[in-house]
Amino acid sequence: MFVKSGEGRTARDQFDREAAGLRFLTERTGVLTPTVIAVAEAEDVTLLIMEAAHTVERGPPQWRQMGRALARIHTVKGDHFGYHTYCYWGDFRQDNAPLDDWAEFYWQRRIAPRLTAAMDSGHLPVELAAQVEKLRVRLPSLCGNRVRPSLLHGDAHQNNFLSTPDGPVLIDPAIFYGHPEVDLAYVDFFAPVSEHLLEGYREIAPVDPAYARRRELWLIPARLAMIEVLGPRQVPKLAAALRSLG
Repeated sequence: MFVKSGEGRTARDQFDREAAGLRFLTERTGVLTPTVIAVAEAEDVTLLIMEAAHTVERGPPQWRQMGRALARIHTVKGDHFGYHTYCYWGDFRQDNAPLDDWAEFYWQRRIAPRLTAAMDSGHLPVELAAQVEKLRVRLPSLCGNRVRPSLLHGDAHQNNFLSTPDGPVLIDPAIFYGHPEVDLAYVDFFAPVSEHLLEGYREIAPVDPAYARRRELWLIPARLAMIEVLGPRQVPKLAAALRSLG
């Protein structure tokens, strides 16, 4: 077994949402996720008890499997951007109330909450906050061509893929229906990934050639969250992201 522990008043809710997200991913897409054995409370600690995954060293075949698994998730389409319930992205509660327009959803549900929190933290310079604010009117053009709402893992950095003898096992989802490039942007957020990941992805789903120009756009909420949590030393990364968007 593998056991995650959490404390605080939202721990039970976070683990319940995580367990539901894992089940939904497997039921709707067929990708592998850990079997949830139980969500239990012991004194002041909440436990998420799951089946353990036996991991293997990651090489080109495993990277391609990761790409294919992500693409399989994205082939599942929805009627609206969002989801029928909120989720947690790490410890952050995310509003998924559905909207029909991706640019508006991305601003209202993803950028704006993190911008407000970063400003409230006192770590975000006023002039940089103003630059983020200006993105709102530019989002319809910055987001590129219209896309159908795709099911997303929601926190698809490479550490949330466990390479096993049976294929990748996905963990820690924050699912909603959105733009598939959001997941692609996060796979190498913490560390570079092999080119074989995108090769595997393209075996099932296309990648827009203009994606590279939009990658930093999809990371704006994460850049703001890092400023909120880790402080001013994260500001230069946000500033660089904004410069890349023109």
